Amino acid sequence: MELQEKIEELQKLIDSSDNVVFFGGAGVSTESGIPDFRSTDGLYNQQYKYPPETILSHTFFMRKSEEFYEFYRAKMNPTGFEPNVTHKFLADLEKNGKLKGIITQNIDGLHQKAGSKKVWELHGSTQRNYCMNCGKFYGPEAVFGVKDIPQCTCGGVIKPDVVLYEEGLDERTVENAIRLIVEADVLIIGGTSLAVYPAAGFIRYFRGRSLVLINKSQTAYDSDADLLIHAGLGEVFSQLHV
Repeated sequence: MELQEKIEELQKLIDSSDNVVFFGGAGVSTESGIPDFRSTDGLYNQQYKYPPETILSHTFFMRKSEEFYEFYRAKMNPTGFEPNVTHKFLADLEKNGKLKGIITQNIDGLHQKAGSKKVWELHGSTQRNYCMNCGKFYGPEAVFGVKDIPQCTCGGVIKPDVVLYEEGLDERTVENAIRLIVEADVLIIGGTSLAVYPAAGFIRYFRGRSLVLINKSQTAYDSDADLLIHAGLGEVFSQLHV
């Protein structure tokens, strides 16, 4: 089946369902200019004093907070990025009542910026930060708008509300993500290598009608897809209509 035929097939699936769920990864936001982690020019393939996996770990955050924030401000700042065609299409699909929720591995907040309301962020968000002492929440400016280790008015350290290595996923977020997948009629997985666990393992809970997998490169789950599209998300979603 040619790409155009596959896109038309996806359109038919969306048209015939009122219970679509989208599960997305870094490929959703790369077309907004946000680099992913695992591509040839992604964060994991750039050179730093420490590997990004080390810097973005709970241990490193606690022991070398200053160096953590230096890297975090340089590489994780979502300011200035705008939603792309995929974010916008999904927001419109939700407004139309067809999309029941978005499960994302991204931390940039672009789905919400596009207008989506039902978003479950598996790895947290750079848009939220909290004091490790008193729990007070802060916006992104509290971290990205200062030069030193960000501090709360109570004197505590402000930590980004993102899931670092060595930290577990939020239980409520996981439960709601799995519930969405279990109840979905059509599950669209886009822009993810499905290599990050436990998130990648969530798709085994899908029991619906059609599993759609859209990704530029192959994944370990390609053979499980009812509709497999090897293409960029922008190319696909720009041709769909709500």
